[in-house]
Amino acid sequence: MFSSAVQEKMHIRGQSQSWTVPLSIPIPGAPRRRPIRIPLPNIARAHALATARFGRRRGMLVLVCVAIGITFCVYSATKRISQVEKWGTPMDIGLRDASTLVYEREDLQKIWEWEIASGHYPSNRELPRLINFTSRPFNPALPPPRNAPIVLQPKPPSETVLRPYGHGPKRVYLDIQAKPPDVAYPPRPVPGSVADMDVVMDHCDFSAQKYVRDCLEVLRLGGGLDNENRVRRGKMDEWKYIYMEVGDVQEKPTSAVAAWQQDRPSRGSWNFNYGLPRKSHVENEPHLTLPPPRTYKPYHSLRGTCDPENPRVYHMFWTGPFTDKPYIALMSFLFTQNVRLHLHEDAPDALVCRPQFWMWINPGPAAAVPNPNALHDMFEQLKSNPWASPFLHPRFKDIIKFRMWNTTEQLDGVPEIKDDWRVLEENMFNSGGHIISIPKKVEKSASEKDESEKKDEDNMLNRLGSKSASSYDRLSVILSDMARFVLCHRFGGIYLDADTIFLRDWEELWGWHGAFAYRWSRLENYNTAVLRMHRNSALGTFIFRTALKNGLDFHPMSITKYLKHAQLEGLLLRLPDALFDSAWLNTEDYQRNRPPQPYFTEFEDFFDTPTQNSAAPQALGFEGFFRGAYSYHFHNFWWEPFDRSRNWPDLGPKFIDGERRARLGVNVTGEFPPDMVKDDKRDLDWATVLKRTFESYVRGERPNMYGEWLQW
Repeated sequence: MFSSAVQEKMHIRGQSQSWTVPLSIPIPGAPRRRPIRIPLPNIARAHALATARFGRRRGMLVLVCVAIGITFCVYSATKRISQVEKWGTPMDIGLRDASTLVYEREDLQKIWEWEIASGHYPSNRELPRLINFTSRPFNPALPPPRNAPIVLQPKPPSETVLRPYGHGPKRVYLDIQAKPPDVAYPPRPVPGSVADMDVVMDHCDFSAQKYVRDCLEVLRLGGGLDNENRVRRGKMDEWKYIYMEVGDVQEKPTSAVAAWQQDRPSRGSWNFNYGLPRKSHVENEPHLTLPPPRTYKPYHSLRGTCDPENPRVYHMFWTGPFTDKPYIALMSFLFTQNVRLHLHEDAPDALVCRPQFWMWINPGPAAAVPNPNALHDMFEQLKSNPWASPFLHPRFKDIIKFRMWNTTEQLDGVPEIKDDWRVLEENMFNSGGHIISIPKKVEKSASEKDESEKKDEDNMLNRLGSKSASSYDRLSVILSDMARFVLCHRFGGIYLDADTIFLRDWEELWGWHGAFAYRWSRLENYNTAVLRMHRNSALGTFIFRTALKNGLDFHPMSITKYLKHAQLEGLLLRLPDALFDSAWLNTEDYQRNRPPQPYFTEFEDFFDTPTQNSAAPQALGFEGFFRGAYSYHFHNFWWEPFDRSRNWPDLGPKFIDGERRARLGVNVTGEFPPDMVKDDKRDLDWATVLKRTFESYVRGERPNMYGEWLQW
C-alpha cells in the first residue's frame, strides 16, 4: 500500500532496476508485526535486459533457455539429494557409524559372483543395488523361472528389482506326515531335503511383524512334527517350506541375459565407489584373487551320502571343567540328530549322511599358552569327569569327537591372516572395540609365583569358566567369538554356543547351501550363537581380512557392521530368532499378547520355572517345549544346575562309575542311598524335564524323539 501515486511510481521504477523483488508475507496471528520480506528474482528486469540486447523475439528465446537451464540444475540437485538418501555417502555413514570397509566395489562384486556361482545363495531375494551389477548373475541353486523370458523387460529404475537367474534343479515341496502304522512319532526328514528360507522368512520375519508363535506352527506342520495331532484343515501349500531337488543343474542359457538397467552411479559421472565409504586411516585391501567357484551338486548326484564340500560337522567351544551344560548339548544331539544309533554299528546306512559333533576344549584360561602335554592331560581329565566320560564310550566314537583348541595353531591355519595376526597378539581380545590387553609374562621366582597366584586367582586373565554372574569368564567369551569363524572357515559346518539344546533334526538346514546366523532379538544385528559358513569361502575371506583391519574384532555387532558396510548381508542370512531362540523376544517384553509355548518372561524361567507355569513341563514334556524350533538357546546361566534334586549324570548301569564319582566322590565305592520320590522336587522345571528325557533315552527306557531305540 502506498500513500501516494509518487511512492508507487518510485517503487515500480526501483523494482525494474533491481535483480530481486522483495515479497512481503504477513505473520499469521500477528497482524501488528512487521511482515517477513523474501527476495525473489526480478523477471521484469531480466526481460527488459534480454529484449534490449537481443530484440523482442530472440530475447524471449534466451529467457526460455535460461529458465530451462535453471530447472535442469534444480532437478539435478534434487536427484543427487535423493541418491544420497538412497545410496548413502561417506559423511552420512560416518556420522551414524564409522565405516569398516576395506574393499572396493569391484572386489565386493567378485565375492557376490563367487558365492552365487557356488550355489551359496539359494534364494530369490533381491540383490543389493550398491553392488552395481551390470547383468543378472546365474544361480545354480535356483530353479529356472516359470514361463519367464531370459531377456529382461526394461522397467523404470524405481520399479526395477535385480534377482539372480536360476538354472538349477526343479523343486518339489513335500507334505511330510507320519504314515500308519508308524504314527506315534514324527518321521525323520527325508535325506537330502532342503528348507526354503524364502518361505521361512515370509512366515517368521520379525521385521514384517510376524509372531514367533505363528512361525513355530508353520515349522511344526511343514516339518511333520504334528503327527496324529493335526487339527488344521484345508490345503497347506503356503506352509510347505521343505523341498527336494529333482533333476540336475541345467546349462546356462545361450542367450545372454540383458544388461541390468538401474539408476546407479557410474565411473564417468561419479566416483566408482560412491556410496561405499572406506575405513579411514587404513589402506584398502589389494584386489581379491579367488579360486574358481565350487561346482554345485544336488544331493542325489553325490557319489556318497556326504558332500565333501559341505561336511556335516557341529562345532562347540568349551573352556574350563566339563559340566552339565555341554553334557546336555551332547545328549540333545544324540536324542534328535540322525546319528543312526538305532542300528547295529556294523550296519551302515547307504542313504544318510551321519553328522558329527566336534567338541573343542580350551585346556586353560583363554589367554594361556597350552603346555606340551595339554592333549594328554585333557583326555585324562575327560575320563575322570563324570559329565564327559560317557561320551568316550566306543559306541559314540564315530559321531562325538573331543578336540583340543590351540589359538596359535588355529590362527596359523587361516591363510588370510596367518602372516599378520601376530601384530595384534597382545590386543587380540577385542570385543566390539573394547580391547583387553594381555601383558607379556615375565619369569618370576617360586615365592613371587605363589604370591601372584593368590592375588590373581580370580583375575579375569586367569578365570577358567564362568562360576557365577559376578565371576564371568569374559576372555573365553571373546575367544569363542573368534573361534566360531575360524572353525567354520577352516573345516566347514555349523557352530553352536554351549548353551544350546537341539530340539529337532537339522537335515533340511544342512540341505540349504547358504551361510546363516540368526537375528539379535528385535535388533537388525547378527547373533552368531548359531553360525553356518562354508569352508574356505569368499565370504570367509572377506570377514577375516576385514576383521584383521578392525583389530580382530569378531563380536556379532562388529560382524553386522562389516557386512552392512560392504552390502554383503544377503550372503550371511539373518534368520529369525524363532528358529533357534524362541523365548528371546518374549523376555524383552515383545509379543507378549501372543507368546509361544512355554511362556518365559526371563531366561531364568527355564531353570526355575515359576509356580504358576510349573505344571506344564511334566504334563507336556519335551513335545511341548517350543515345538517346531530347531534349538533352544538358554543364554548362559552356566552356574545353574539342570536338575537341582539329581545333579549328576543319570545314565544307568553302563555309566555307573561316572554317577558314583558325581554322587559319592572319587574314592568311594559304596552303594547309593535309596532314591525316594519324596526327596524329588515337587514341581519339576523345564531344564530338569529335558535332562531326564534325554537320559532316559540313553538308559534304554524310551526311544528318541523319532521313535528310534538306542542299540548298544
